[in-house]
Amino acid sequence: MPSDFYLKPVGILSGASAHSAVAGGFAGWLAGGPLAFTAVEVIRRGDDGRRETALFDIGNRAGSNAVAVEQALHHIAAQRADFAGLTLERPRIMGVVNVTPDSFSDGGRYQDSAAAIAHGRTLVEAGADILDVGGESTRPGAAPVSIEEELARVIPVIAALAKEGAVVSIDTRHASVMRGAIDAGARVINDVTALAGDPQSLDVAAKSGAGVVLMHMQGEPRTMQKDPSYRDAPLDIYDYFAERLAVCAAAGIPRDRVLLDPGIGFGKNDRHNVALLHDLALLHGLGCGILLGVSRKSFIGRLSHGEDAAHRLPGTLAATIAGLDRGAQFHRVHDVAEAAQALALWHAVVRGTDGREL
Repeated sequence: MPSDFYLKPVGILSGASAHSAVAGGFAGWLAGGPLAFTAVEVIRRGDDGRRETALFDIGNRAGSNAVAVEQALHHIAAQRADFAGLTLERPRIMGVVNVTPDSFSDGGRYQDSAAAIAHGRTLVEAGADILDVGGESTRPGAAPVSIEEELARVIPVIAALAKEGAVVSIDTRHASVMRGAIDAGARVINDVTALAGDPQSLDVAAKSGAGVVLMHMQGEPRTMQKDPSYRDAPLDIYDYFAERLAVCAAAGIPRDRVLLDPGIGFGKNDRHNVALLHDLALLHGLGCGILLGVSRKSFIGRLSHGEDAAHRLPGTLAATIAGLDRGAQFHRVHDVAEAAQALALWHAVVRGTDGREL
């Protein structure tokens, strides 16, 4: 059911300015992180579907929405729980390990188990906090693979990397693969269908105790880019996540075990993708951590000069920084060393330090 209103944190501050504003009661910490917000944009859907907005300063919450805004601010400001044993004291990196022949950016390079394991080790050394292992491509137009093939691809890789101490995520939409991956040592389930693609997924995820990434995807990989349509993409996806979180809670998965991924490029055109990045801070109103996956995606090339996947690193970093500026805590990337450097510099700047104690 659509929300009556939506809160988007704005007027975001960092460093000494943030501390002073919070201490003076003029700002609140954004999801308990290093950024503070001084105001919220209150958004409603008008009868014609267009947005109606009002702005409320944190230090002076006046107007007819004041009580409702006060209640909703708790989710935005609350400290997020550790995820898969990782604190959120700094931004975290999820490194991509595709054990597939057909992924859009590196398909085939790590299809061999030994190559995938070696790649995972390299990503950990480069700064990856989580390794996201996937055995089925979900790029636009991708065909599904059998459960047996997916298991054969990912289980040896997960078992080896988990045994070495890596925090491993299984990127799958199939409950039996989730179960096998958890048994092999995975600590996170990353599902492009938000645990809706397989009727057993909710039960498997709930019983596993694993962290869960709920991603939004309109349609399914083979057809999702045909003609994606939304009334208002950021608000529609907020409503979708609100419904999925309620379903997860009923199944025994509390929101402190959940990250939300808006699914950039999954059933979205370029206008939708840009709107989601612009309004990403809306998702803090749901009280979960946010995972952003923009790495090497095709919209970067279309908004630039048509670069192929191998030449989209600068655009990836620009979109990642935009996500950081809106409080996203986790970032799914292929180029881990480069992302780790960018995140370290961003974190030092927003904290107002020279980075020596990071």
